[in-house]
Amino acid sequence: MKSLLLLRNITVENANAISGITWGFPGISNFLGYVHALSRYLDTQRGLKLGGCGLICHRHQVHAHQPGGWEWKFSLTRNPLTREGKTAPFNEEGRMNFRASLLIECDFTADELLSEGSTPESAIVQFKRMVMEQAMRQRLAGGTVLEIEGVEWLELNPDSEAGEKRTRHLMLSLLPGYALICRHDVLVSHHQHRQSQNASAELLDSLLDFVALQYQAVEPAEGSDNEAVTWSILPKPASGYLVPISVGYQGISSIYDRGEVARSRDPDTPFRFVESIYTLGEWRSPHRIRRLDEMLWRYDHVDDLYLCRNGSAPTETEVFEFNF
Repeated sequence: MKSLLLLRNITVENANAISGITWGFPGISNFLGYVHALSRYLDTQRGLKLGGCGLICHRHQVHAHQPGGWEWKFSLTRNPLTREGKTAPFNEEGRMNFRASLLIECDFTADELLSEGSTPESAIVQFKRMVMEQAMRQRLAGGTVLEIEGVEWLELNPDSEAGEKRTRHLMLSLLPGYALICRHDVLVSHHQHRQSQNASAELLDSLLDFVALQYQAVEPAEGSDNEAVTWSILPKPASGYLVPISVGYQGISSIYDRGEVARSRDPDTPFRFVESIYTLGEWRSPHRIRRLDEMLWRYDHVDDLYLCRNGSAPTETEVFEFNF
């Protein structure tokens, strides 16, 4: 990474709030796809390429309500009536509004932004204007980008002492907010603990332990006049703002040649059937981020795994498959 691009305070309306079997926030693949589309545009226009990205959420509002005071339901749109005056059918959609910032790693310096007759300062201004215009045109997680507070570009060496201080200052400027990081290591540790107690324990159950609200009956003390049990809430396996997240896809079929599968989205690209991969994530305050690599997400392809991998995750290849 030679430099860093910051899209500060992106306001998005009507984004997709469902990612696989999880809901409440778009999957990280939506943000990597947004950066990938921006990178392809810059590559076409100026020969510049972007890398991975970090996500910091500042505000979110899911279009949902609690009609019974407990269970959440999505607030859906009312479609016009049919010609017969009947209610038109529709597919349930989970939508949300949010404001987030994206930190994007760049593989170029200020010298590579120069064009004929331009100065470094004017080249940077022109580059930021180009990024702003294209970023506003693109959709993010299916939602409309209403506003981007600013585009910032800076050269830094995160491994140097000056780079560490600059990174620290950058993280503090992103408050208030939470950065999304991968905590697959916590999930694996908890699953191994469960398997030591129950050899037939499944990984999905271990993941649900971080989400479900579980109660345990406590027997009354010996000699107590009260024979009724009391119910206490079981603590979560680990502390932190931990949530289940979708981190990519796993192939469930062989790779078909292009055009072999009818009605595929892109007939010029080989095709494969896949299913979503889930693991544990954590929303962590930026002031606790010491290295940029802790929060940067990148694409990774290992055999039949198509992953969005985070720098804070273990480096060795893990098996993400869940046995449903």
